[in-house]
Amino acid sequence: MAKINSIRSKYFNEGKRIVEIARETGTDVKTVKKYILKDDFNTQPPQTKKTVKSKLDPFKEEIDCWLEQDKLERRKQRHTALRVFKRLQEKHGGSFDCSYRLVATYVAQKRKELYGQNKEFYFALEHKPGEAQVDFGEADFLENGVRCHGYTLNVSFPYSNGGYLQLFKGENQQCLMEGLMNVFNHIGGVPNRIWFDNASSMVSKILKEGDRILSEHFLRFKNHYGFEAVFCNPQSGNEKGSVESKVGYHRRNLLVPVPEINDLMAFNKELLARCDQDMERAHYSKPGMIRERFEEDRTMLWITVKPQGRTAW
Repeated sequence: MAKINSIRSKYFNEGKRIVEIARETGTDVKTVKKYILKDDFNTQPPQTKKTVKSKLDPFKEEIDCWLEQDKLERRKQRHTALRVFKRLQEKHGGSFDCSYRLVATYVAQKRKELYGQNKEFYFALEHKPGEAQVDFGEADFLENGVRCHGYTLNVSFPYSNGGYLQLFKGENQQCLMEGLMNVFNHIGGVPNRIWFDNASSMVSKILKEGDRILSEHFLRFKNHYGFEAVFCNPQSGNEKGSVESKVGYHRRNLLVPVPEINDLMAFNKELLARCDQDMERAHYSKPGMIRERFEEDRTMLWITVKPQGRTAW
């Protein structure tokens, strides 16, 4: 503005020509002429963008609270955008009429503010009906107000993409067998072939030729139920990719927010029922519902099992 004032002063007060002023000030002739002819020096107010209200606005504070709380939880037990969307539907019912895309966009933006986001990718494996994969995961829970570091036993049926979940305080042989028994009894049968990793609760030693020496208790359990046990190669979790994916899916959808439990045995029965309900959705890559394809799994189960109590194998 000081330069503009000097140019105008030289022209109007000193009577100098435009060419002279341009030479003295080092300014282009056209620019000098523009400032001389300019008659409006009012400051233009900055253009402000209109704030567009979003249907999600009434729920953003609640979403922010959930995502902030997630920072205190283990990474794999935090809210996904889908879990946020479902919780809002469950809590607010008809008063929540936002699309999933709107929620997902906001959650992604908020997550970037908090701690960025790592995406995980899984590869589907082809299996025949009646086959299963088993793996443990980790998840926290509150039992009578006390925070516990827990372990999840996940049973996945790759053909149908159905699966079942059980929660324990340990990752030992007893938890493995009790969880499998609960699932067998619930579905009324036993998978004819089950994929496992090489946990010490089942495998005592891996031989050079790839054979395995199984623990005595696991051998008794396997022979009693009549399934074929297949073990992955060491450090090759991708060989049971279906259950690897299911571990994360179960934790995000059935154990977020961190569950508060009074009776763990009763909660595990509830989990089996919730897993049944979870199959009432479309298969991710094939036509039909997961429930329909799981019925094909059931027709190939090895035997029919009757509910029974704990057994010492």
